[in-house]
Amino acid sequence: MKKLILAACIGAFTFGTASTVMAQEPAKKTTTKKAPAKKSSKAAPAETASTPTGEKWQCELGNVLYISGNMLRDEVLTVHWQGRDYKLPRQSTVTGADRYFDARSGLDLVVIPSKAMLFNKNLGQRLADECQSAEMQAGAAAPTQAGGLRAPVTSPLLAAPPQQPQSDATQQSAAPKQ
Repeated sequence: MKKLILAACIGAFTFGTASTVMAQEPAKKTTTKKAPAKKSSKAAPAETASTPTGEKWQCELGNVLYISGNMLRDEVLTVHWQGRDYKLPRQSTVTGADRYFDARSGLDLVVIPSKAMLFNKNLGQRLADECQSAEMQAGAAAPTQAGGLRAPVTSPLLAAPPQQPQSDATQQSAAPKQ
């Protein structure tokens, strides 16, 4: 029994020492040269360096983003942020805000009537806040699809049906008897 325990301890010690020595040896490099990877002729239009196009939205802290596309009808907007264009497809929401999100880049543009916010979901950060177009800075609401579907402010959302005047006889008959 003692010999078995001693053999197990020596084996464990030898295995541990051998793996440590092997880890300290430098790895031998192979000298095979690989051909440089060719760049695809189809550059991804979602993230290419370009000049800004579209409507300028001024944000807090001096940030600027450019939005190309019509928020009232387009399903994909192009957002120019920090020297790159990103294609952001429209996402459905239950809150009424317009949301454009691209899972690959992580950019998430949320537009409400008073402002727009740009998030990076991959990093968990808000990149830009209080973004407004020139019209919005003058007092107009954002050109959102959700805002276009809303009823005008002058008409109430829940209108009561018009009431007809009742005669005294029908009012007395409808009254509970005591």
